[in-house]
Amino acid sequence: MLSNLNYKHLHYFWAVARAGSVTAAAQQLGMSAQTVSGQISRLEQQIGRALFKQQGRGLVLTEAGRMALTYADRIFQLGEELQELLADEQLDNTLRLSSGVSDVLPKSIAYRLLQPALALPQRLRLQCTEGAFDQLLHELASHSLDLVLADRPAPAAGQQAMQSHLLARCPVMIYATPELAARYQADFPHSLQRAPLLLPSRDNVLRAQLEHWLDELGIRPEIVGEFKDGALLQTFGEQGAGLFPAPAFSADDITGNGKLGLLGQVSGVEEHYYAITNRRKLQHMAVQAIIQQTLAAER
Repeated sequence: MLSNLNYKHLHYFWAVARAGSVTAAAQQLGMSAQTVSGQISRLEQQIGRALFKQQGRGLVLTEAGRMALTYADRIFQLGEELQELLADEQLDNTLRLSSGVSDVLPKSIAYRLLQPALALPQRLRLQCTEGAFDQLLHELASHSLDLVLADRPAPAAGQQAMQSHLLARCPVMIYATPELAARYQADFPHSLQRAPLLLPSRDNVLRAQLEHWLDELGIRPEIVGEFKDGALLQTFGEQGAGLFPAPAFSADDITGNGKLGLLGQVSGVEEHYYAITNRRKLQHMAVQAIIQQTLAAER
């Protein structure tokens, strides 16, 4: 069992692994190659495993070395972030917010949901991480994030540790290039029969709602593309690949650049947006400002 891991020795290992050789790392550290090599040997003796092996004239990581590098990266990158943070002269006057944004959430909507925090009188330093829903919840549970913005609440299994706050309900509309919009706008939504349609992938909450809406109307469009990334879906739409659905608080959010036209609203279909928080983080001033939007959403 390891005890009293020497982080100075670990730092030398990290430097060599990143530099690719003992000589290069020693030059960066301002030390002799012999000293660096000796410190790594001591670390290997302490943990009882080799971290490097000779391959030709160079060194390569062993499996233990690869695992150690993964953790060393996290340890020393966090250390660099801490050093930068503590050097900030405005530290005591700065509010920090680490927000996770689900990768299916439109960027413009994520910005709107975070606006109450940006509008606070305190100096704010915002860190946004985009990722898969489950991974973001894992980071929230480990307190790496203060909140997660998503298109769904936390699963029932996580309700004890996490709390979901409905921030907004957003209408969904169908857009296309001006040329396609003019062709299919008359008699919307029945004009969607056999129309080329771009849709979000099946793991997106919106996909099931759209399919139900189309089924109820008896409409069978031609699905020409499926996209996990909403921004990529819109890009294909802007290039004329097909009609596409998008949530927007205002049609101008999508059509304002002149590249797209509005066909109409998807009746009865809304996107719901949530802030998911760790129950112990509700005292965070920026988190509180964001979840106050819940009141407007629930009226």
